[in-house]
Amino acid sequence: MPTGDGAGRSAGSGTEGAGRDDGSPSGGTAGGGAAGGVDDGGADSAAEGAVGDGGAGGPAEAAIGGGGDGSEADGSVGAVAEEGGGQVSEAAAELAAQRVERERIARRKAVKKGPIESGSGLSGTAADLLAAIRAVEGGEKRAATVFAGPEPAARPAPVAEAARGPEPAPTAAPPERLAAPAGPTAETIAAVRRVLADGGAPESLAPAVAAALGEGADALLRDDPWQLLRVGGVRPDQADGFARALLGAECGPDDERRGRALTGWLLEQAALAGHTALEMPTLTAALTQRAVPDPEAAVQSALAEGEALVFQDALDPGAPEPEDDEEERPVRVLVGLERYALAEESLADGLARLVNSPAKDAPEPWEAAATTASGGVAELARAVAGHGLVLHTGGETARSEPAALLAAARAAGLRAFAAAHTSDGRRRVAAALGDGAHAVGTVAGLLSGAQGPGRDAEGALDLDLLVVLDAPQLDVESAAMIVEALPDGARLVLSGDPAVLWSAGPGRVFADLLAARVCPVVASRTPDPGPLGELVSGIGVGELLQVEAPGKELVIVPVRDAGEAVHRTVQLVADSVPRAIGVPAGQTVVITPGHGGAAGTRALNAALKERLNPGPGRFGGFDPGDRVAYSPAPGRTEPGQVVSADAEGLHLSCADAQVVVPKERVEQSVRHGWALTAHQAAGGRWPAAVVVLPGDAAGSLSRPWVYTAFSRAERHLSVVHGVEQALPKAVAEILPKPRTTRLPLLLRTQVPAVG
Repeated sequence: MPTGDGAGRSAGSGTEGAGRDDGSPSGGTAGGGAAGGVDDGGADSAAEGAVGDGGAGGPAEAAIGGGGDGSEADGSVGAVAEEGGGQVSEAAAELAAQRVERERIARRKAVKKGPIESGSGLSGTAADLLAAIRAVEGGEKRAATVFAGPEPAARPAPVAEAARGPEPAPTAAPPERLAAPAGPTAETIAAVRRVLADGGAPESLAPAVAAALGEGADALLRDDPWQLLRVGGVRPDQADGFARALLGAECGPDDERRGRALTGWLLEQAALAGHTALEMPTLTAALTQRAVPDPEAAVQSALAEGEALVFQDALDPGAPEPEDDEEERPVRVLVGLERYALAEESLADGLARLVNSPAKDAPEPWEAAATTASGGVAELARAVAGHGLVLHTGGETARSEPAALLAAARAAGLRAFAAAHTSDGRRRVAAALGDGAHAVGTVAGLLSGAQGPGRDAEGALDLDLLVVLDAPQLDVESAAMIVEALPDGARLVLSGDPAVLWSAGPGRVFADLLAARVCPVVASRTPDPGPLGELVSGIGVGELLQVEAPGKELVIVPVRDAGEAVHRTVQLVADSVPRAIGVPAGQTVVITPGHGGAAGTRALNAALKERLNPGPGRFGGFDPGDRVAYSPAPGRTEPGQVVSADAEGLHLSCADAQVVVPKERVEQSVRHGWALTAHQAAGGRWPAAVVVLPGDAAGSLSRPWVYTAFSRAERHLSVVHGVEQALPKAVAEILPKPRTTRLPLLLRTQVPAVG
């Protein structure tokens, strides 16, 4: 690979410094205390810090955090209310749709044989809030800012579209307004604030605590101070200090309330790391490291209160039953949170329904769609004609195959729609379809009802074929909602690149389905072209190739330390890449392993703003023209640009909408966006990418991370390289950290393996 010539070498001279690394406003406070620059591997930095803070930090906790491919959640956007003009924002509709679908899943479970037993002790799902929380012992009052809100009201069912006819072109929509949540009452917040003050906790936590615990939050918190752990970002050592201040001598490490709360907290941390459940020995070991004297009793208490569910999964579900009644089948005991357990079981049920529902003989429209296709598209069309579920794998160029399938299906009179992970993914597929661009949306838009077909009388999507692109980004909850919404007889194609990072949320749906072998898998033979395609293809199989880049498609810029990495990155984006490659700064993305550290997104965004769009940041640290990363819901990132700011809030221009974020929501849902993490960038592509690898990032690199980061570039890739041999080692040896999931086993009990 070229090193330092062209754009790389020219970056080192004649350009002013990268600016101060002084933490200038970055539009978010997530995990401000996270050390180092490698926090892309967990969820919220604050939560990530909580996993390893104040405890032994031994193997058990490493296992809980070991899912490590989850993105840093940029704050729960919480529930949003309707504001003005009768317009409900896409974020509000999406969250409402998730609530409705979870209720539907629960109802389906209630009528199944052998329903999952659960108690009534759950008080709702705490918002995944951004907060940097100071120690609460000794009366320290340095407060963090947090926000939360209740779930929104369920949206009305969309009206079904007319069958099969061409849809009208979409009309321009008014700006989406992300309204401030209604939140708990002032009286409830005031009562909670008094309890927090008595325990020496930051009183600014009161809205979040009230939202998480619901009515009577003050009494519940005073009776069980460890309920503070339901608020995102609160660490166990902080909850312990709060409990000691409230309970005095009555408080101790053997308190049943403490063990129960820590069990729930550890399961939440596991979910942030991508696990849908934990093996019992892993969970009890982590409780022991948190000084819980009887971890088994703590787990049993959580189960009795309905705060968790336990499963006994056979290690070999296909083995015959033991002949001797006294002989027990080997099982693994798993413990998980109810919401993910229900979602994973519902997903397995729905997938089994799709696999088993198509008729053996393909109806005429499917045969017509398969007949008109050719090459890889024909193979995919034939698989879809005879099967309800089909997996399709391949890189960026291979996306043309499901796009062509969509066009062929619609030409054959079938009701077909495609959904991508991001608005940029939607744009790329729509460009390939031309006149059929209105048949493409995003997963979030489809689930919210803002995009896609209507629903039939039973609430199912009015579709014959749904193609989901960027399928590795599906978590179990999103996947369950999609599958539950499809009618019997519909076809589902999940298409994606199996080499990229897994989903930000719990589960690894696409990888589990590939491993389960319950449906046909069509592997594209269409490679990504050019030097960048060759480089990324090599990374996918564990080789960091030396590729020829005559057009300066790839440039390596060696650096000695994080400060030089920031300096060189600013020069590349602002000067070298525009001059040598012809890609303007606005079309270049910077990708780095984490938000914190001297060369994380915060430091890089501060330096890039100072160079590219200097300003006082009068509105929450932002100025018109700033590039931003907007998070309308946990796990989703939409790139955008600040248009203006007024009394209504911060006006953003995103790919699919004009968005208004109220000022009280800016801190938790908007960051500066010149520099992103790899998970934030997943699903998007830019003409040029600058991947920053500072020395302190060496331990966070893996093959999927490098693959994802490098493959975001369309024309040019610059690598600011400070990790030396850690890069080829990561590509060759560091595979995705395992995630504990139940989907493969659940599928094997319902669907026979193919092939």
